[in-house]
Amino acid sequence: MKLILGSQSPRRRELMAGLDIPFTAITIDSAESYPADLQAGDIPLHISREKAAAYRAHLQPDELLITADTIVWLNGQMLGKPVDEADAKRMLHLLSGHTHQVYTGVTFTTCQTQQSLVDCTDVTFRKLTDKEIDYYVEKYKPLDKAGAYGVQEYIGYIGVSQMNGSYFNVMGFPVEPVYSVLKQFGF
Repeated sequence: MKLILGSQSPRRRELMAGLDIPFTAITIDSAESYPADLQAGDIPLHISREKAAAYRAHLQPDELLITADTIVWLNGQMLGKPVDEADAKRMLHLLSGHTHQVYTGVTFTTCQTQQSLVDCTDVTFRKLTDKEIDYYVEKYKPLDKAGAYGVQEYIGYIGVSQMNGSYFNVMGFPVEPVYSVLKQFGF
C-alpha cells in the first residue's frame, strides 16, 4: 500500500518522515470551516475529514491518505491560525499565564474505509512579557501555526512551563497514535 500525507505543513511532513515509512506529501485545497456547534477536539476532527473528502475521488485502491488539523482551545474558545501579527500577539497574550489544550484530529482514508483519531495535550505557559511576545512574533512570524506559536521555537523554549500529553501533538502531528494506526494498515 502507498502512503499519502495530505498536508502542506512542514512540521507534519518532518514528523511523518521520522517514522521511516515512505510516503508522498500532497497539498489538498479545502475550506477549514466547521459547524458553529462543534467544540474542542470535534473541530480538528471535522476539518481533517473534510480534507480527506476533498481528495477521496482521486484516491487509488492501493493508497492510504492521512489528513490532519490542529487547533488550540482556551477556555471554550478556538484559536486557529492568526490573520496577522497583531492577531498573533493577541493570541499569545491570551495564552500567557494559562493552561490550554492542543487538539489534533487525524483521518486515515482508503477507497474502502475511513477512521479517525483525536489527540489532546494540555500546555501551560508561564506569564510572558510584552517584549518576549513582540520578539517572537516579529522574528518567527508564527502566522501558519494554530494559537500563534510553535512549541519547537523560542516561545516554546522560554514559555512552556508544563505539558501533559504528546509534545509532537503540540507540533501538529501525534506520531505515536498515528504509527499505531499505520501498523493496523500493515505498514
